[in-house]
Amino acid sequence: MHREFELITSVPVPTRSGIAHLYKSMNLADAFAIRLPAGASGNPDLLARFILTHQPSWIGWLMKVRDTIVACFGLKTAKQLATLANRVGIFKVYSTNQTEIVLGEDDKHLDFRISILCVEEAELEGSRQLVFSTVVHCHNRLGRAYILVIAPFHRLVVKASLLRAARVGWPLAGC
Repeated sequence: MHREFELITSVPVPTRSGIAHLYKSMNLADAFAIRLPAGASGNPDLLARFILTHQPSWIGWLMKVRDTIVACFGLKTAKQLATLANRVGIFKVYSTNQTEIVLGEDDKHLDFRISILCVEEAELEGSRQLVFSTVVHCHNRLGRAYILVIAPFHRLVVKASLLRAARVGWPLAGC
């Protein structure tokens, strides 16, 4: 599986992303890119929904563990978030355009945004990449402790989710 992760590259948060300059200070900022095959959809909303609904099953187990722990601290659980309106999975939709969807959540311990951005690769004409970026701004010690604990899991979840979507087969343009 580690070799398959080579399909996914760690990149800077794209400066043209709506989340690149969102927070004055960030406690986490990362981005991962994967090449989209010819014929794949470039619709960021569709791609975000696809990625989040085709995640590996172990991520669901990990979210249940997370929910059990965070409920003790009065934080929002995935189950609570999924019932709210204007969502892609558990994430609130903040903005969308032809190339990017911005998702996230604000809570008492931290605010975060996720960007799914489709970009043309300048060096490879007609080739596109999907860039999955995350930025986090913590409000207090609980937020900083939370990010410290979940950051390694977060990176693994993002990479595994992108890899799983590629394995399943990206949705086609026009879908």
